Amino acid sequence: MSLRVNYRAANPGAFKAMMALEQHVSGQFEDKPLYELLKIRVSQINGCAFCLDMHAKDLMKLGDYADHIVLLSVWREVPLFTEKERVMLELAEAVTLISEEGVPLELYEKVKEHFSDAEVVDLIMAINTINSWNRIAITTGMYPGCFNK
Repeated sequence: MSLRVNYRAANPGAFKAMMALEQHVSGQFEDKPLYELLKIRVSQINGCAFCLDMHAKDLMKLGDYADHIVLLSVWREVPLFTEKERVMLELAEAVTLISEEGVPLELYEKVKEHFSDAEVVDLIMAINTINSWNRIAITTGMYPGCFNK
């Protein structure tokens, strides 16, 4: 298996721009496990193996989150996730699948119960950033370990 194109080498400026966005967004999150859960869930929805692998490993480095990773795709069905995590996951799904139902006002109101206005913007930016990374990775044929060869 090989990459369709190594976007990092083919267009370093595009990679630099994405990294700047990533660095800004990641710097806004004090709750790093929440941030990694967001990235994993969006990557699951989009089917991005590269990002799933990376962010699951990143979350495991933060502590014992194996149950969170294993059960993330069925988060609605298990009591493992906090209310704040559930609201974030629901928002992540709505924004990722925005063409289906948009972001309902009821969901936005639930989000506001757990996050400030600035944090809501951070969440939206984080969701959009990982969606962009997923689309780059899938389109260019990235897979776990592809840059380690």
